[in-house]
Amino acid sequence: MPENKAPLKPTDTELEILQILWQNGPSTVRLVNEEQNKTKETGYTTTLKLLQIMFEKNLVTRDEESRSHLYQAAVTEEETQQSLLNRFLDTTFRGSAMKLVMQALGNRKTSPEELDQIRHLLKKLEDESSASDS
Repeated sequence: MPENKAPLKPTDTELEILQILWQNGPSTVRLVNEEQNKTKETGYTTTLKLLQIMFEKNLVTRDEESRSHLYQAAVTEEETQQSLLNRFLDTTFRGSAMKLVMQALGNRKTSPEELDQIRHLLKKLEDESSASDS
């Protein structure tokens, strides 16, 4: 993991590649390219170039021991989601988590299971807040 923690700003295509790497683990350019081609036609050299750029940006690591280089995500899915969400929250909702949640719940049908999980999270946050106020 790189020590200089710059904010994560993967492009949409880089994020697609990271998702492939998170799902499959260390992968060759060919495997990444085959996975990309399941959703949209992408040339092998385009995938290779993107992985090289991602390596320079410290988004992936590269194992050069074997003939086919293996690329692996250098960032976790969770930290990437957190970074992207924070940036989205700040730029789109002026930092208001309430506005984000209200928009998300108002635009999609929420299942009873999801509502239970949200209630559980809210209860946990309330309990933590009460405990820290004491």
